[in-house]
Amino acid sequence: MIKVLIADDQALLRGSFSLLIDSEDGLSAVGGAGDGRAAVEAARALRPDVVLMDVRMPEMDGIAATRAICAELPGVRVLILTTFDLDEYVYASLRAGASGFLLKDAPVAELLRAIRVVASGESLLAPTVTRRLIAEFTRRPARAVARDVRLDGVTDREREVLALIAAGLSNTELAARLHVSVATVKTHVGRLLAKLGARDRAQLVIAAYETGLVSPSRSDARG
Repeated sequence: MIKVLIADDQALLRGSFSLLIDSEDGLSAVGGAGDGRAAVEAARALRPDVVLMDVRMPEMDGIAATRAICAELPGVRVLILTTFDLDEYVYASLRAGASGFLLKDAPVAELLRAIRVVASGESLLAPTVTRRLIAEFTRRPARAVARDVRLDGVTDREREVLALIAAGLSNTELAARLHVSVATVKTHVGRLLAKLGARDRAQLVIAAYETGLVSPSRSDARG
């Protein structure tokens, strides 16, 4: 059973999400929180598998709550609930350790699938939205920066895999593109996670952009 905690300052939304989740086999809404501080406390007490986290909440916003939960409770995954006008907050949440994001007006089936994907240890990254998010924060005045040492131990093949992950390719798509098995792709991804100290695929995308390995203009084309 996948246990889900719902953090949103709108009681109506919390109730609606709870009903939807409880109606699905294998999912259970174990609690709700109306602000970020309460979400952290509830996560500590209930140890859910997934937290549905709103961004704008009183007391403590969703970014700070996500950072606290991911730092203290590594087994708890956070799925950010957002709207398109909150790009900056979503980017910050991914950096804080969130495993993905979902639009609040997403279809019910997509919400339920997202919970299962995140609970399984994967990250939820819609490629087009991800590129839009990252583009917002890489479209800044160029500045001289020291060489990023995070890629020093990353092989050429792993850099290629990382760039394709940033473009939104799944493991199956990566295997087809690189003409290798899915198992080999998983090995590359595992090594990247370890070498870059990344929690999951979402943070690999962030690292790919932050290190300058890819840029928004170069990541738009998947074919």
